[in-house]
Amino acid sequence: MNRAQREARVRQLMEGSVSRVPPDLYAQAVRRGTRLLRRRTAGRRLLWLLLFAAAVAFTGWAVVVHPWAEPPSPTAPPLTGW
Repeated sequence: MNRAQREARVRQLMEGSVSRVPPDLYAQAVRRGTRLLRRRTAGRRLLWLLLFAAAVAFTGWAVVVHPWAEPPSPTAPPLTGW
């Protein structure tokens, strides 16, 4: 198919009858968009909640375990009876 044939075919398609759009298409799109927005917002809130819970759990663990403190040396015996 050469360029002239393609242009003729496109003109034929453009001059043809216009397909009808369903009358409730806008309402359906709004409902779907609202539903997607609610899902996205709920997902974002859930992720923030999980992040907050992880931060609280890590803080609680760090307060109990003290991972920043150096453990006592196991090579020297304790000094008793001086």
